[in-house]
Amino acid sequence: MNPPTNPSAAATTPAKSTVTNVIDDPTVSLQQFDLLDLQPYTQEKAYSTTASKDFHLFYVGRDDVHDILKHVLSRVSVSLYLNMFGYDDEELNDILMKIALDPTVTMLVTLDKSQAGGKHEAALLDADKKHDLALFNTHFVTKTHVQEFTVGQSATHQISHTKGFIADGRVAGEGSTNWSDSGEGTFVVKGQPGGAGYKAQNNTQSIITDPDTISRFSSELVAEHMVAQKQARATGAAHNASPPAAKAMPAHPGLVRHRSHSHG
Repeated sequence: MNPPTNPSAAATTPAKSTVTNVIDDPTVSLQQFDLLDLQPYTQEKAYSTTASKDFHLFYVGRDDVHDILKHVLSRVSVSLYLNMFGYDDEELNDILMKIALDPTVTMLVTLDKSQAGGKHEAALLDADKKHDLALFNTHFVTKTHVQEFTVGQSATHQISHTKGFIADGRVAGEGSTNWSDSGEGTFVVKGQPGGAGYKAQNNTQSIITDPDTISRFSSELVAEHMVAQKQARATGAAHNASPPAAKAMPAHPGLVRHRSHSHG
């Protein structure tokens, strides 16, 4: 005999969105995230029956890694800890800027000093500064709002080669994939490799929901960020200098997400 259903519970559980980039939809989050949500972005469109339930490895040039990253990052609603060696993706940067300007999200972003000085990274970082200098590379707290961008190196002054993130304390991403066209793979023909201008490096991107990995990686990302902070204070590097006292330029309305919250 089947157990009785609970119509009221079913009515209050929203259906999952299958849209890739939902950064402008505050009703969608990672609260119901499951690795199975990313099956459509694989070449096979399905996992093996023996696939892990808390870890999956995706392959640049075979799977649509760019849309996998968009799917996860655009659903952030609580926190994002990120250390990215190669940061040269305008679309992902736009998603991060909307998160940065959301007063309900805590975000720490660490970039490698050598890479952040590159042409494309510098252009993105300069654009970020123009949106709101008070939010860029400034540690401040107003209720739950903490935003900081830091550029630095490893503790022994080598490159900061980590390429990963923790989203909402629920989903981790880590691998050899840099945020760039060739690093993520350029999908130009119906989500499949091929077509004019197609290019892809040999890279991997893992998405993880294992609680122990998430806890340990989260601590590591914060530790790496703190090291970069100390280096910034010690060197007074231009990228890490405190913003001037002048009033920051207001953010463009299109970059600001408005989340509604009910208070009990």
